[in-house]
Amino acid sequence: MELKFDREQNRNERLTFIRRYSEWVKSVPNEVWSKQQATLLNSFLTSSKNFQLDREKYLLTKNHSKR
Repeated sequence: MELKFDREQNRNERLTFIRRYSEWVKSVPNEVWSKQQATLLNSFLTSSKNFQLDREKYLLTKNHSKR
């Protein structure tokens, strides 16, 4: 099964998100913005602890996929 993927549409959606998010960051107090960033980063760290591959194994898979 092949998925249709419109690269230009994806790019435009990403740029729109970035513009909206940057405007939001500029419009709220630093305490609000930094608290949300801390929550996001903490969730990344928690998720990474549950990841089955350690750093070395992950990098090995990435290196093999480039061949």
